[in-house]
Amino acid sequence: MEQLIFPEGYESALNLHDTQIAIKTVKDFFQKHLAQNLNLARVSAPLFVLPESGLNDNLNGVERPVAFGIKEQGDKMAEVVHSLAKWKRFALDKYGFEVGEGLYTDMNAIRRDEDTDNIHSIFVDQWDWEKIITKEMRTIDTFKTTVSAVYKTLQQTEKYMSIEYDYIGELLPKDITFITSQKLLEKYPGLDPKEREYEITKECGAVCIMQIGDKLSNGEPHDGRAPDYDDWALNGDIFVYYPVLDIALELSSMGIRVDAHSLVEQLDKAGCPERAKLPFQKAIIDQKLPYTIGGGIGQSRICMFFLRKAHIGEVQSSIWREDTIQAAKEAGVRLL
Repeated sequence: MEQLIFPEGYESALNLHDTQIAIKTVKDFFQKHLAQNLNLARVSAPLFVLPESGLNDNLNGVERPVAFGIKEQGDKMAEVVHSLAKWKRFALDKYGFEVGEGLYTDMNAIRRDEDTDNIHSIFVDQWDWEKIITKEMRTIDTFKTTVSAVYKTLQQTEKYMSIEYDYIGELLPKDITFITSQKLLEKYPGLDPKEREYEITKECGAVCIMQIGDKLSNGEPHDGRAPDYDDWALNGDIFVYYPVLDIALELSSMGIRVDAHSLVEQLDKAGCPERAKLPFQKAIIDQKLPYTIGGGIGQSRICMFFLRKAHIGEVQSSIWREDTIQAAKEAGVRLL
């Protein structure tokens, strides 16, 4: 368990019943407008995949997936997804989507190695989305334009919720700030990555930190990123300043996906060139999958932010340590 934050004097403005209604209000509005702003269609998605498919998300490369044997297939192993980052690109091709069209889905995952705190849970729920672009559109301008469309959806949702609920004020600034992870390091050379995220987000209100995964001038990446979905030169994370907890709250991670060249290069840098032989990765190298941009947006974090909650357990059902449950109870925080 990481350090818990229970703001002094915090009290949820909504009881458990009204919180459940408000969660649905946030989710319904946000996903409707996200689909409109990015031209996305909702699809069904898997909860588990075969490890040999190469479709599971390796996240930072060290997290263990939840795996189980399938009885009728001789206990053949399957893995609960960490995310659908790779599956979505495969699905766009399989389902016959065209350039400019995209999909989104509800993604539920179990991250058994997660260190839980106010904003982290072993249960992950997010909107995973992916959209087809052309090779010529694999540019930083395309990335920024798409980030701005996601940010517009956040602004629309906050405006709507502020009308529906008197206690919710508007926190998001008019524009989101873009900065590369290298420029951020140069701006705050004496701080670690999380401290840099906090300082820039508190200063600007909403920030997209770009180009995450490759090593910076200090020899370290800003954060870990699997080498076989995002192009590390064309990706980023969206943070908003959250005054309830005085933190930089990450709401989304997204990026233009690897092409054949960047995939091979990043696999070599990550020390796992053998993954190029897996079906999904091989399909990219053989140029059999479309060029895409995509990302994930945390559903519980979105609800937590817009409902001004102090703990993610107030907007999702999960399993918590006993000391977390007790500390929350003593602070008047009611976990679901």
